[in-house]
Amino acid sequence: MTEPVLLFDGFCHLCSGVVRFFLERDTLAKLLYCPAQSPRGEALLAQHSIATSRADATVILMDNGKIYFESDAILRALSYLPWPWSWAWAGRVLPRALRDSVYRWVARHRYRWFGRRDSCFLPRPEWQGRFLQ
Repeated sequence: MTEPVLLFDGFCHLCSGVVRFFLERDTLAKLLYCPAQSPRGEALLAQHSIATSRADATVILMDNGKIYFESDAILRALSYLPWPWSWAWAGRVLPRALRDSVYRWVARHRYRWFGRRDSCFLPRPEWQGRFLQ
């Protein structure tokens, strides 16, 4: 697998919304997507020794042998989208501690603010091929 993979909390409405945002703008299909709670997601987490609890609290980008968490994962994933979204990678100039503290604050409250699904996010039929099975 050569494409970057974005692992996300498939039960979280906010996380699923972020994935839809990427799917709608990733017109060249540069990213693959995988719910962290799926069998494939759990296998990827185990393969890279990432605790399931960490995956439930963050978006993870696996890209070219590197693993990005929290704000780095979002910024790096945005770099794969067409302009103007690709310029978000410049957000790295902000200190990671600041970016990640905001990220973790939103992550802590995401279920209360956006809700939680009873079952994992299912993509539209035209997006099926962009999800790891």
